[in-house]
Amino acid sequence: MKKKKIAIVGAGAAGMIAAITAARSGAEVILFERNDRVGRKLLATGNGQCNLTNINCDQTRFHGEHPAFVNAIFDQFSVNDTITFFNTLGALTVIEPDGKVYPRTFQASTILDLLRFELEHPAISVKTQTPVNGLHKGKSCFTLHTQSGTFCADAVIVTCGSKAAPHLGGNGSGNELLVNLGHSSTAIYPVLVPLKTDYPFSRHLKGTKVDATVTVYVNNNETAKDHGELLFTDYGLSGPPIIQLSIPVNEALHQKKQVNCEVDLFSDMQKEQLVAHLQKIFNAKHTTPLETALIGFVNKRLISSILTDSGCTDHRIPAGQLGASDISSIVSTVKAWRFTLCGSLSWNDAHVSAGGIRTSEFNAATLESKKTKGLYAAGEILDITGDCGGFNLQWAWSSGYVAAYAAVKEL
Repeated sequence: MKKKKIAIVGAGAAGMIAAITAARSGAEVILFERNDRVGRKLLATGNGQCNLTNINCDQTRFHGEHPAFVNAIFDQFSVNDTITFFNTLGALTVIEPDGKVYPRTFQASTILDLLRFELEHPAISVKTQTPVNGLHKGKSCFTLHTQSGTFCADAVIVTCGSKAAPHLGGNGSGNELLVNLGHSSTAIYPVLVPLKTDYPFSRHLKGTKVDATVTVYVNNNETAKDHGELLFTDYGLSGPPIIQLSIPVNEALHQKKQVNCEVDLFSDMQKEQLVAHLQKIFNAKHTTPLETALIGFVNKRLISSILTDSGCTDHRIPAGQLGASDISSIVSTVKAWRFTLCGSLSWNDAHVSAGGIRTSEFNAATLESKKTKGLYAAGEILDITGDCGGFNLQWAWSSGYVAAYAAVKEL
């Protein structure tokens, strides 16, 4: 009996696991990749360490029109299934205290090499530098058009990813393939990306790192909060909490809403404690210039900007001359330093995209198109975006597996 043929468009994380799953399930697989090698983006994940997944994975860590769409997929291929999958390929894994899972080598190349070895399965044909420029459904099969010629397949899984990180091959071309077959897309924009502010002193603060809690306000309503190492840049703000918060921020900015954030440099202390501390310091250093007296209270590079934003015009006034209201203003600033967020860096700096092909147009249990039988989609091309921390890779592994398994089963 002749094997059924499955074509997979895009050899990222979702595409590679889909190809392996389909081949193991008995199908003949042809895997198309527009770049000169498979899995280029995978090498950059987790800062090159490959944050495979996260044990705290549930729908609350995902975004899109229908984040609950992930539930039926994770029920079929879970975090534990992902860990087992890579264990059987030869990769030992470690779980960090925050739930992040890495290969024990802490090398993304480990995971990519193991996947590449599996792609040498005799039922898999990998075609790099072969972008799929057109996709059509005929009476008997799908036809895929490339510069190398046309190919036929009984089922197609589109796993092209997004426009994020174009230097690693991202271009979002898969959206056009699916739109041409009747699907629709939500707005698409870069996320997990540093943010821009209109703060006039940004360049003076460039390179300064602080531990802080960042709270986002959309139209003056508290929307999201995160804590971690905040990095001041010449264009605005970066660091883990900003990367995480860029999802709700860019969504709101795309909707033309007003977005601000407040930075709390002392989230472990109450205002009253800080006021008492400054009063004690200023009494002890009553003749010391204010900007000097604050050394040790906050990062030295932040002092001038904090004083300016607190309404202090003379930064060299003797500390002992400050009144209670002046001290209160300084404390209010360090507890809720307010910045207007006006944009983000580009696709070049984004980890992933938000938005994509609408999940409502796909079967939540199989990822098969509701518009075209035999057509599937998986990974970042769909309108599912995970938080930073291994969640997007888990979506890629799970959706790639489910789509491939369903495609073979339905043939």
